[in-house]
Amino acid sequence: MSLARNTPNNVEPLRFSGDDHALVAALRLRHPGAAAALWDRYAQGVHRTITRTLGPDAEAPDLLQETFIHALADIRSLDDPSRLGPWLTTIAVFTARACLRRRARRKWLSVFSPVQVQPTVALPVADDVRQALQEVYAVLNTMPADERLAFALRLIDGLPLAEAAASMKVSLATFKRRLAKAEARFLAVAHKSPRLRAFIEEGERWELKA
Repeated sequence: MSLARNTPNNVEPLRFSGDDHALVAALRLRHPGAAAALWDRYAQGVHRTITRTLGPDAEAPDLLQETFIHALADIRSLDDPSRLGPWLTTIAVFTARACLRRRARRKWLSVFSPVQVQPTVALPVADDVRQALQEVYAVLNTMPADERLAFALRLIDGLPLAEAAASMKVSLATFKRRLAKAEARFLAVAHKSPRLRAFIEEGERWELKA
């Protein structure tokens, strides 16, 4: 690990050089130049993770900075410095996921409270889609919190089973049980709704029997 020297006539930012083990140690000691080195080393990869998760997105630069802010705050929680890159990727994924969930909440509010909540950009939504969305969330409102979260993570956010289970800090078996109960509750109501039946039958996940 080396840091550049400052001179009275030529003041330059202190720079860091070293492998990831040295970088993590420097970050924990708050050495000048370590945070900049972390950014230089991993910003491109983290940005790629965020844009692949969200697609082209105006919020990507803010989410990139948010990822590094979380990383710097939690650097002591990293057990294995050799996994600094994957650890940053995980933070980036969950930062992007939190952004998607915030947007989902805003969309939910815009559907149910169109007067109180005015979206910044009004997106054209067909009336039948809007009404179906209202019915979906009306069903979710009747579910226990754990079942509703399992349903939303897997079937609305589209997370893989293992990742969704990890996000709820439960075993895969427990998550699958919660999801199965949530789906059963949802289908019991959807079976009775012509609008929901029509949308569900267009997909391949469920078969609604008469």
